[in-house]
Amino acid sequence: MHKIKITIIGAGSASFAPLTIRDALLNSKLCGIDLELCLMDILETPLNLSADYARAVANNLGRTIMVTSTTTLERALTGAAFVITAIEKDRYYYWSQDFHIPRKYGSSQIYGENGGPGGIFHTLRNLPPMLEIARAMERICPDAWLINYTNPEAKLVEAILNLTRIRCIGLCHGIGMGLEQLSQLLQLPIDDLEVTACGLNHFGWFQSIKDKHTGQDLYPLLRDKEGQADWLANWDEIAFSRILLRIYGLYPYPGANHIGEYVRWSEPFLAGQMMQYFYDPATQNPWQSKKIPEFVYSVAAIKARPLFAPQPPIEKLSITQGFTIPTAEMEPSSELAIPIIESITFNTPRKLLTVNALNNGSIPGLPADMAVELPATVDGKGIHTHKMEGLPTAVTEMIRIQGAISKLVTEAYVEQSRNKLLQAVLLDPTMHSYNNAVSMINEMCEIQNHILPPLHW
Repeated sequence: MHKIKITIIGAGSASFAPLTIRDALLNSKLCGIDLELCLMDILETPLNLSADYARAVANNLGRTIMVTSTTTLERALTGAAFVITAIEKDRYYYWSQDFHIPRKYGSSQIYGENGGPGGIFHTLRNLPPMLEIARAMERICPDAWLINYTNPEAKLVEAILNLTRIRCIGLCHGIGMGLEQLSQLLQLPIDDLEVTACGLNHFGWFQSIKDKHTGQDLYPLLRDKEGQADWLANWDEIAFSRILLRIYGLYPYPGANHIGEYVRWSEPFLAGQMMQYFYDPATQNPWQSKKIPEFVYSVAAIKARPLFAPQPPIEKLSITQGFTIPTAEMEPSSELAIPIIESITFNTPRKLLTVNALNNGSIPGLPADMAVELPATVDGKGIHTHKMEGLPTAVTEMIRIQGAISKLVTEAYVEQSRNKLLQAVLLDPTMHSYNNAVSMINEMCEIQNHILPPLHW
């Protein structure tokens, strides 16, 4: 292949876009051919910043690629061989509702991104634009690959693969977070670890952990080290994972915030739960004022704060920071989209720790049409997922239930049915009351009515 077009949708992002742009421009193979990097976003100002950034980095690196930008989906997709998506609208505004409103109606969800009722509504908001992209690809670039970072990863990838003919995979760096935890517990460098993992996105399980150099099984050492570790150390990140290791014999990833979304009894293992988007309902209404409270990932993310000293503003990555990065300090990120594109384009085989794709029998006991997370190999012929050993029965069943929920959410969208949505919510392990489930659905549909698809009883 001597000419290639890579389209990035959601290119106005101040975090995702610079990483992907840099990865593309640092890749000598891709920049050695006739490469067009097309940036697309619906907001012109951040899109223009991203385009300026891409041209500045290209200039710093001496790359002669074509950088284009557009707010029109059809122009972005015309001639594209690869489409990378990371989209979200008013993320924290709606996500704060995903966190709070289900809890108001008795849900025990400890997070609201991919699982629980919050994850269901997150899916319903992002599914229409993602399907719009996929269906436009069917018309304009049907042979292109869709590489998705948008959450809820598994639910979106599953819907796209079952409702369209597009080749699509989902990527997530959650396994990297798990590897960091294993490194800390084992007191070994990450580079010394060789792992095999699979499961559901944000609910993955390490089936094997070995010493890369000797082949030694490190699970006995992990269990020994875990038993010696201070219980309170890094509580919000690993305490729940340690309990799951003791119960099921495997270590999960990425951390309590995400894993706990799928488990009814996880709530006590996230000490920082009530800090997430905390506000005083007696004096504040963030969804009317649109003054969204600070998002706190975990207790560990909060440093000691003086009671009255003025707080510094929350630091947000500015895309313009990248203009001043010296060329010598530019390094590829750990994200996989660009390495995958290189492998497919130049037929250079590469092993991938995990991708999100349809199961198709790869993980025993799970539906074929369910999106799962598992290892794969990529080469010029595409992405090939690996056959896996079965997970413990209880783990398989927890994941299988999430597959049924995903299917019902997709059906709710297609049929515009609140009844199907109710079936999904009542199946979720964090919801326990019929009346509350109905009331929660009605309030969420009302407060998010201008962004949700139409849903009727």
